[in-house]
Amino acid sequence: MTAATPDAAAVDALYGLEPVFEPGRADAALGGFVAVDCPYCGERYETPVDLTAGSFSAIEDCQICCRPIELDVEVDAAGALTRLLLRRLD
Repeated sequence: MTAATPDAAAVDALYGLEPVFEPGRADAALGGFVAVDCPYCGERYETPVDLTAGSFSAIEDCQICCRPIELDVEVDAAGALTRLLLRRLD
């Protein structure tokens, strides 16, 4: 008789690990990639949004023109993305 290999959720539960955001993973509870338009150059690109910590604000550089953008992320009580606002930092 061979022992069954536990799945990732069982290992996380066994060791008390919290969910991890993994790029490309289609799990709405954790987040994923969101298409945004740069407020400077107008180009569209995808940026990762991690919803595990709830609502937050962050600054990241545009992947095209490298100018700083403030991201204001709002999450509802269920952990779903409700609003993503981008602002120029002039």
